[in-house]
Amino acid sequence: MTRSTRTPAVLAAVLGGGLAVIGSTQPWLEATLRDGAHAVLPVPGTEALPLVTPLGLAALALGLALSIVGTVLRYVFGAIGVLIGGMLFAASLRIALTAPPEAVVGVVADTTGLTGVAAVEALVSGIAVTAWPWITAVGALLIAAGCVVTLATARSWRSTARRYRTDPAAETARPRGSRPHDAHDPIDSWDDLSRGSDPTA
Repeated sequence: MTRSTRTPAVLAAVLGGGLAVIGSTQPWLEATLRDGAHAVLPVPGTEALPLVTPLGLAALALGLALSIVGTVLRYVFGAIGVLIGGMLFAASLRIALTAPPEAVVGVVADTTGLTGVAAVEALVSGIAVTAWPWITAVGALLIAAGCVVTLATARSWRSTARRYRTDPAAETARPRGSRPHDAHDPIDSWDDLSRGSDPTA
């Protein structure tokens, strides 16, 4: 159970957060001005949805932390991750489905000097949606899914604290005949390497 759920849960949260961070720098929308002075104005994710960067970074950090925290914090972080994923999914899906004029106000104002939704409606002939809001929505689903799995299986994850103990109690806690490196998943092996141990020994 541990090997089959912890690594995918952590990787899903990290991958989802990474997609959101990358997506924040990419064009989400393309606004076409009526006067043709600038045929197409690309609108990056940070302009279309200002929360995408902080939410993506939070999910990325949370996913990395899930691999090392104890059981209680796994539940806390898992719940926070589900909330982050849900918020990011709803917001990015709204942009993808509706291409709201307010999402391009900042870019139009920088180009024309006119601000407000009314100015956008007067100056912009059309707003096209790129693939990035959809990609970010998929990333948000990965974040939420990874954290749901975390909430469902966190108690069965192997404790990181025991791996760092060398006292007799830790040795007693291991199954008879097993070695410290038995049944390691990739995260366990990475921890071994960071301590200078050979995970293949």
